[in-house]
Amino acid sequence: MPNCFRFGVSLRTAKSQSQVAEDAHRAEDLGFDVLHVPDHLGAPAPFPTLTAAAAATSTLRLGTFVLNACFYKPALLARDATALRDLSGGRLELGLGAGYVREEFEAAELPYPSARERIDYLRHTTEYLREQAPDIPILIAGNGDRLLTVAAQTADIVGLTGGSHVDDDPLTERITFLRNAAGDHFDRLELNIAITAMPAVGSEMPNLSTTRHFLPGLTDEQLLHHPGVLSGSVNAIADRLRGLRETHGISYIIVQAAHAEAFAKVISELR
Repeated sequence: MPNCFRFGVSLRTAKSQSQVAEDAHRAEDLGFDVLHVPDHLGAPAPFPTLTAAAAATSTLRLGTFVLNACFYKPALLARDATALRDLSGGRLELGLGAGYVREEFEAAELPYPSARERIDYLRHTTEYLREQAPDIPILIAGNGDRLLTVAAQTADIVGLTGGSHVDDDPLTERITFLRNAAGDHFDRLELNIAITAMPAVGSEMPNLSTTRHFLPGLTDEQLLHHPGVLSGSVNAIADRLRGLRETHGISYIIVQAAHAEAFAKVISELR
């Protein structure tokens, strides 16, 4: 049987405690299971923001999508993560990535390691957290072979990007790679994908500007076929997500804050 769907929404602003509380309650009311905060300079600080959301809710789970592991020493990250776990009554899901924005490393006055070094440090951090806080679910998101190998071997949840092109079904190829890397552990993994574009309420065509920023070499037609892009009616989008679950086992869907209202209609179709 396919895994049950879960739905997350990303929080992009945190101007006050009341605003965070309002957004968290809104996420619950719209049917979302998890509230996420990203980890970028200029965005809300993840742990204080999620602590405010935890204080305002009782069932909504709280996630980071995703922390730049290279910004943290493992022991200090474990301290903050276990504190939020306890303050939220065990509702934390810790998302980790290797980091990729050189300008943010420079602004933080940190060296910018090579891709190999960043992924090695991600593994080190994840293994430390596994030992110190084994009850905190870990999500690792990415696309390359080395990162997906770390995710396959150490994570509970794997965030898939859908690949950098649409020819030859890269999503199937990435999941096959993940399955081989995970071995017997694969059936215990929850597979996730983040949606970067979908239609606004009353429309069937998405704004592709965010997706194009990450995939500048693709045409509009190619972008519309990317797994991270949804288009069409509410029923069509629901059918597409059912197809992702049935074909690829992807059952955990995260959308951006701007898509929350429109996606809530899809949630209603899927539950």
